[in-house]
Amino acid sequence: MLEAGFTLPEVDVRSLPGSDDIYRRVLPNGITLLVRENFASPSVVMQGSLAVGSLDDPREKLGLADLTALGLMRGTKQRSFGQIFHAIESIGARLGIASGIHTTGFRGKALAEDFGRVLELLADVLQDPVFPEAEMEVLRTQRLTTLTLRDEDTGSRAAMAFHELAYPGHPYRFPSEGYHKTVSAITLEDLRHFHANTYAPAGMILGVVGSIHADDALDLVSAAFTGWEAKRKRDMVEAGPAPQLAEVLRKDIHLLGKSQSDLILGVAGPARKNPHFLAASLGNSILGRFGLYGRIGDVVREQAGLAYYAYSSVDGGAGPGPWQVVAGVNPRGVDEAIGLILGEIKRFITQPVSDEELLENKANFIGRMPLQLESNEGVAAALVHLERHNLGLDYYRHYPDAIATLTAEDILAAAREFWHPDSVAIAVAGEQERPDS
Repeated sequence: MLEAGFTLPEVDVRSLPGSDDIYRRVLPNGITLLVRENFASPSVVMQGSLAVGSLDDPREKLGLADLTALGLMRGTKQRSFGQIFHAIESIGARLGIASGIHTTGFRGKALAEDFGRVLELLADVLQDPVFPEAEMEVLRTQRLTTLTLRDEDTGSRAAMAFHELAYPGHPYRFPSEGYHKTVSAITLEDLRHFHANTYAPAGMILGVVGSIHADDALDLVSAAFTGWEAKRKRDMVEAGPAPQLAEVLRKDIHLLGKSQSDLILGVAGPARKNPHFLAASLGNSILGRFGLYGRIGDVVREQAGLAYYAYSSVDGGAGPGPWQVVAGVNPRGVDEAIGLILGEIKRFITQPVSDEELLENKANFIGRMPLQLESNEGVAAALVHLERHNLGLDYYRHYPDAIATLTAEDILAAAREFWHPDSVAIAVAGEQERPDS
């Protein structure tokens, strides 16, 4: 119950990143640099991405983008694997690279005086990896072991089955890390060819935050990447719209010896650029995030006692990521849990959320946003997010008002746009046998 006179938090938007303190430049080779100075910290953080991911994988070589990203730091034309990691550890810095569906991301951190050295290492591994045979076989073995473990994990198996059901004929139906067969088929030549044909500066985003002047950051980035020429424009591969399901689709995966079943129920949701995204995000908090997992957690976990956890999430990435409910359920209560979840979805798309729910969740969204931007890491991630989704440099200055003006009708419209209880995907993995499994 809200206290009398409860109001939304007041945020001094001048303290948030904006067009007056974000330095943005596009280098001649197509790299977009965004810098925000913060001399209260002795360190500098960088975060960024390249326009290459698992959507670039050939279907018979799924996992190629993932293995390529893992192999970048295993040796270059100038440095061995050991030299790369000694250079990082000797200055107490951090540098890591990982591939996703649409992009390959990287992040690093160093003291201000060492930032140029970390940038130099990043430029080296992005431009000139050699993928040493011995090192790549170690990485392949590690990845295959991970895939073996994935095959016995109820959450992972449910997620894979859900994507196969929710995205028929769509690239999101495939796991970005691939399968045993496809990863085993990847050769050194595949890795080198993939890198040569997909890694490019055009489309790269680099956010830099910390104890560095923006002009100095520009000079260091220019010096590190000046030799990387854009042979052609490199655009991020688009996923395309997801097909609308015509019925409820369900898949049950029986895994022996599991104490719980993992359940995923959902639909293809809004991309970040979708005009309904903010309303969907706020609505999702009410549905299955706020407090002890929102309405879903209250009904499935607290009242019925059927789940160890039960929550909802909306992806909101470059493409139509899932809007889904995830639950770890007592195997004997799977069908009952599904019925309760569908009941809450039906309520979500037929009745406006209450004034109390709306105000509580708005307060949460507005209040937590400055906390997410109080660290250099948080700001660096925010800068990349702004650029990747073309939100504008003043997005965070306008964010509190954008949330405050959302209505129950906006949330209802977003819910009705994506949720259709008679056409959802349901995946269950665990100690659960059904006649049709």
